[in-house]
Amino acid sequence: MKYFKSFLLTTFCLMLFSCAGGNKPKDNSSASSEQVAGEERGYIVKVGDMAPDFTFTTASGETIKLSDLRGKVVMLQFTASWCSVCRKEMPFIERDIWQKHKDNPNFALFGIDRDEPVETVRDFSVQTGITYPLALDPGADLFALYADRQAGITRNVIVNQDGRIEMLTRLYEEEEFAAMCQKIDALLN
Repeated sequence: MKYFKSFLLTTFCLMLFSCAGGNKPKDNSSASSEQVAGEERGYIVKVGDMAPDFTFTTASGETIKLSDLRGKVVMLQFTASWCSVCRKEMPFIERDIWQKHKDNPNFALFGIDRDEPVETVRDFSVQTGITYPLALDPGADLFALYADRQAGITRNVIVNQDGRIEMLTRLYEEEEFAAMCQKIDALLN
């Protein structure tokens, strides 16, 4: 029993470590994304850049090109079922962002699931109770357009109506999340 408890603790720590981004520099999640250089958080893009364009497929089979969403405020949440921080953040995204703006034709939100099969992604949606669409990211190739491929998740990218990055977040921190909600509200007003 002692070895089993040790095994469970080690497994949990490894999962937490990989979700936080492995041996990347320590995250400064209390600072806003504008105050922290993107590379310190694993991003290869920065606020003000044009959002790298890509085509993705949702878990329901719809194919979407990011640039086709120009004119809308777009939130991309990079996530995965194995990430405990993602699971912590998702109910807040559902409640405070998706439910508030889902009927606004000028808003779009997609969770981009990192390198998992469609069945896992669909199960993940049910397990977390979210209703916003999840999309597939085979090989984490979409993620790698925005952040170092080895960087951790959860992270959010807010794209304005012109296709420029307005905000980059990393992990889940209440103040940063509130600032992101305010940024989305301001862009939609």
